[in-house]
Amino acid sequence: MSEHRSGFVSFVGRPNAGKSTLTNALVGQKIVITSDKPQTTRTVVRGIVHRPDAQLILVDTPGLHRPRTLLGERLNDLVTTTLAEVDVVAVCFPANERIGPGDRFIASEMAKVKRTKKVAVATKTDLASPERIAEHLLDIARLGTEIGVEWAEIVPVSARSADERQSQVSLLQDLLVALLPEGPPLYPDGDLTDAPEEVLVAELVREAALDGLRDELPHSVAVVVEEMGLREGRPEDKPLLDVHANVYVERDSQKGIIIGPKGSRLRTIGTNARQQIQALLGTPVYLDLHVKVAKDWQRDPRQLRKLGF
Repeated sequence: MSEHRSGFVSFVGRPNAGKSTLTNALVGQKIVITSDKPQTTRTVVRGIVHRPDAQLILVDTPGLHRPRTLLGERLNDLVTTTLAEVDVVAVCFPANERIGPGDRFIASEMAKVKRTKKVAVATKTDLASPERIAEHLLDIARLGTEIGVEWAEIVPVSARSADERQSQVSLLQDLLVALLPEGPPLYPDGDLTDAPEEVLVAELVREAALDGLRDELPHSVAVVVEEMGLREGRPEDKPLLDVHANVYVERDSQKGIIIGPKGSRLRTIGTNARQQIQALLGTPVYLDLHVKVAKDWQRDPRQLRKLGF
């Protein structure tokens, strides 16, 4: 009988390269928020894949980028710290876009991480033609040779495609497991993440708030769950989870955008977030949202600490 394997795998790539979608597809449940806005991921969430022969712990990092704010610098630091501590790094290169300066920057950062095994993943293959995918895989191999990164595997994957999805996502899972060290499970069976529920809830509220926002605003939105707990005095078969959360923006004008005319946008955010939180936690939820201004928080160390960065 083959030995049980367990270990940590980190997905890296430039913002919006498909890392969060891939994490959710491998875990089989939504645990990290996804959005078409870059810089959606801010916290390192561990998704846990349980198999009879292995436990694969997925670390979803923020996108590596050239930082323009203190928040950006902190996110990059988070990524580089994570990379030194995992067993395998999977670098995501979207197949629907050509390899650019951002990808080269990330690959050169990978070359500095010596002991960790590296896998290249061509993501979003459902958005590219077979010819384009073949060309993309050759480009990834060439990039590794030029920069001095030795890819243990180069795998094309679509986390969204319905037909081939299972084979490619499960193939990736098998390849990652084969690269892990032998060892016992590190988390109890059934755990899908080690992120605190408050963090997951705050992220789902932020995802709902990001939906449909204009380009400059997503970076300015942060969410903090101030209080969360089951309402007292309810019958056991009719629990209600009270969640009180603050949505922070950087300027008064942004506050108006989040709230919307007569509070209409905030109500929509609340409804969408509540449905996602209920689906995640399996309990009816009362969600109380307030919008507050934390002036220029992305550049202010004190505010960043307060908001958990």
